[in-house]
Amino acid sequence: MIQIDIEGAGSPLSAYRAEPTGELRGALIVIHEIWGLVDHIKSVADRYATEGYLVIAPDILSHGGVTPELGQQIADLMRGSDADRAAAQPLLRDRMAPVRSPEYGEWAVGALKGVVDYIEQQQGVDGRIGVLGFCFGGTYSFALAAADARIRGAVPFYGAPPESAELAHLDCPVLALYGEEDERLITGLPEVTQRMHDAGVQFISHVYPNAGHAFFNDTNPVVYRPEVAADAWSRSIEFLRGTLAPSDPPVVA
Repeated sequence: MIQIDIEGAGSPLSAYRAEPTGELRGALIVIHEIWGLVDHIKSVADRYATEGYLVIAPDILSHGGVTPELGQQIADLMRGSDADRAAAQPLLRDRMAPVRSPEYGEWAVGALKGVVDYIEQQQGVDGRIGVLGFCFGGTYSFALAAADARIRGAVPFYGAPPESAELAHLDCPVLALYGEEDERLITGLPEVTQRMHDAGVQFISHVYPNAGHAFFNDTNPVVYRPEVAADAWSRSIEFLRGTLAPSDPPVVA
């Protein structure tokens, strides 16, 4: 774990840093789910690091009152018995309430831009910076890409995009990955696609049949879909190699 000093954040931001294996292909910010910076997200960061990326996975939920320890506790309850889930739901709603405020959202995007500042200072990155996130983190992947022109590619897994006005500032390619059974996001996908088109965003979406929300999370046997996750992994790697390559070749997805 590292501490990143971010102007206006109030205190240093904790983050997990995974060092690249082999040739450095660029840097990637990995943003966690609503459970926070738990071990699963660290393992995802490690996997992308083996592909040659310097990966920084910041903890932006502790600022809102959900520490990784609490997040893991709630996640375990949600995957337990009916009684466990019944106990976890009001706890999750209560602890996530501050995170849903506009003030928190403004802080979080500012903190993530501070992570970009940190990455820019790392040797060999040379401006090759992407962002990738899951659920809560997928939403903030969209938001950071719209707020910071230094982001060269975004891969939101089952995340919701920002409002139309913010999309006008999103000028990097986006690969969005969804499960067909994730009803709320799939219902809104045609409108999102049109908004992206209207804003001039290079938007690529892929919808997986027989998969729902959180299909990539291999710690949750209820929702995890191994074959879907493997395909999403391959698509994300191909996309990142295109968007973060030094010569900006055409993106293939």
